[in-house]
Amino acid sequence: MRPDAARRRPCRAAWHDRLPMKRLVQAPNAAIATLWADLLRQAGIATSVQRYYTGSIAGEIPPDQALPEVWVLDDDDHARAAGLLHELRHLPHLHWVCAACGERVDGPFEQCWNCGAMRP
Repeated sequence: MRPDAARRRPCRAAWHDRLPMKRLVQAPNAAIATLWADLLRQAGIATSVQRYYTGSIAGEIPPDQALPEVWVLDDDDHARAAGLLHELRHLPHLHWVCAACGERVDGPFEQCWNCGAMRP
């Protein structure tokens, strides 16, 4: 036995080997994957973005294997995360008329794009 072998610690398992992670969704690009992961973290769900840099090797591997993925770190949060992500991806499109300037505003906007007045 080597003299320094007694001082060596066994290799620790990576953090993802200790947690029951579960893939939530593939994202079309790294920016959207990061946005989704950050929004879920704000809701108290621990997430991780995997395959962040694999877009650079698309073509070397199948394109669907090069997409970034959002993973939930605690398997128990998966259903709640899926529900929140569904809400985030399917925001209601409201149509309203600004009371201040009369401009028609479409989409999930809280303010009038023309004058800045808040949605009633």
